Amino acid sequence: MKRLEDKTAIITGAASGQGRAEALLFSKQGAKVVITDINEEGLYETEKAIINQGGEVVSIKHNISSEEEWENVVSITKERLGKLNVLINNAGILSREGLESTSLEDFNHIQSINTQGTFLGMKHAAPLIKKSGGGSIINISSIYGLVGSGGSISYHASKGAIRLMSKSAAVQLSKDYIRVNSIHPGVIETPMSSSIATNEGHPLESKFPWPELGKPEDIAYGALYLASDESKFVTGSELVIDGGYTAQ
Repeated sequence: MKRLEDKTAIITGAASGQGRAEALLFSKQGAKVVITDINEEGLYETEKAIINQGGEVVSIKHNISSEEEWENVVSITKERLGKLNVLINNAGILSREGLESTSLEDFNHIQSINTQGTFLGMKHAAPLIKKSGGGSIINISSIYGLVGSGGSISYHASKGAIRLMSKSAAVQLSKDYIRVNSIHPGVIETPMSSSIATNEGHPLESKFPWPELGKPEDIAYGALYLASDESKFVTGSELVIDGGYTAQ
């Protein structure tokens, strides 16, 4: 039996990178997937790939900072697929600016996507997951939600908030058999991390004990465990997938 047989999942940020890898893997493991992203072209490519491997998919253009659009995504999921078992709050954006160089406008923009988007996803998905008999919410944080660095103040703030929101939601939703956990990736080879790479590679690569960077599939397999019934007693936890970076 496939590990996500008879489950339905919403995955944000599915146009590329980790979100696409999660959507493809979840579909292979039997889930019906609702994929969302603001990037329609990339979303279409993910949709085609899922259909080509025989999966069932619904794709929706989605700005995760909009409460109205979150309500629409959950409504379409209920209408088209009838239930919801898993939510992955994967979509997010990066800022490398430090404390003194970050404007209030830029700080608030990062929070509106990363923090607010995750909050709205949990808030609006939880009632449908509850009606579906329970399930799993997986919030993608970062190693920057665990440790500090020489920059990225807005990103740190947002990913740290995701970590603790996940714990709070885990306590509040446990009575409804809804598990909430966070995943903390290290540097993963995605379009977002590639955007700050140089000819010499990623600036953090030499600081990781593991001899190569992570792949999107490494995060997808962690999410698969948290989405499956294998993790039925795991909630409020942090799954760190970082090649040993935070072990130092």
